[in-house]
Amino acid sequence: MGINIEKYNTIIEELKSKATLVAVSKTKPAEDIQALYDLGQRNFGENYVQELVEKEALLPKDIRWHFIGHLQSNKVKYIAPFVHLIHGVDSFNLLKEINKQALKNNRVINCLLQIHIAKEETKFGFDENELQEIITQIKSELHEFKNIKVIGLMGMASFSDNNDLIRSEFKNLKKIFDINAQLSTINFQLSTLSMGMSGDYKIAIEEGSNMARIGSLLFGERNYNH
Repeated sequence: MGINIEKYNTIIEELKSKATLVAVSKTKPAEDIQALYDLGQRNFGENYVQELVEKEALLPKDIRWHFIGHLQSNKVKYIAPFVHLIHGVDSFNLLKEINKQALKNNRVINCLLQIHIAKEETKFGFDENELQEIITQIKSELHEFKNIKVIGLMGMASFSDNNDLIRSEFKNLKKIFDINAQLSTINFQLSTLSMGMSGDYKIAIEEGSNMARIGSLLFGERNYNH
């Protein structure tokens, strides 16, 4: 299939100075990632730990790898040596495990807390009350969390053709982000708002996203038979 260079250039132009593009390369071969890398792309997102580890070993070392899938605590250790940003932190236990593995690797790992904004029950993430609880926990145990830094929030809108619904969900997340961005500590400093994917990134950018996760527009549809 290969990459869509024309689409890549268009998206880069659209996002310019507004948002960072994370090229979501799950199920795609290393050659496709290399081709985008050769055009200047450095941020790539993967959903599966094993696939991420395999690709990291094959590709240039200055790639910034984003883990954007649902991360199980027992798999953190495999990506802790190199991951640039973990997008979907959706439990306190996962945050503790990331901190533990970061300490073992003598690193500070950047994280985004995933907020549940969609109407579907299937999406992971904290609600607003749970978010306040985890922020309180992080702040009250600062000495425990020296090896993680929460740098932002992430959310996924409903899978819907209703643009008004999608917009309202993004608007809600931006509001939550703005409120909590004022609560800064050494390991909790919100600057990144990751929202928007191939189907809804334009709405997300309009509503304040500064990081978009785009896959199929760049790489074509996913191949689940690999």
